[in-house]
Amino acid sequence: MSTGRTAGSGDGRARDLAETRPAAAVHRDAGVRDGSPAPGGGAHGNGVVRHSAASGGAAVGGGAETGVREALRLYFDGLYYGDIALLDKVFHPQAIYATATEGSLLRLTMAEYFPIVAAREAPATRGDERHDRILSVESAGPVTALARVECALGPKRFTDLLTFVQVDGRWRIIAKVFHYDLVEN
Repeated sequence: MSTGRTAGSGDGRARDLAETRPAAAVHRDAGVRDGSPAPGGGAHGNGVVRHSAASGGAAVGGGAETGVREALRLYFDGLYYGDIALLDKVFHPQAIYATATEGSLLRLTMAEYFPIVAAREAPATRGDERHDRILSVESAGPVTALARVECALGPKRFTDLLTFVQVDGRWRIIAKVFHYDLVEN
């Protein structure tokens, strides 16, 4: 897998994601350097943390940033280890899971999604390398944030858009919308 990601420009051309935002709008987290592991990435993570205000959102800071980062660590670890208890901590019970990667809309509730995770072989069991990466975290207000992340399950490389809400003092995912690409080994 190449390290550069592309985004469609609407006219069939692809652009590097780093070029889709003005340089002034990308704020790097002082505590995490480019190429360092994402939360939960361990020795195999290669996460780059960027905070973007490009679309009118503000960089998440302070306690909100800490809360979203902790939730992302649980998310990455839950997927990698196939740990439903961890995923249950990070997903709001009313969260939705959605994708149209295969041509039609797939929308699941957590009651439908968690058994799928429980039934599949966990990447950790296979000894798969982790590809956890936080691309951006944006705030839409004091209790709402959006994280764009990447991870892998077998030959699938996912780009996840995770919408967070803070409820009862906890940051939880209320919507997971994603796309994946197949990568040949």
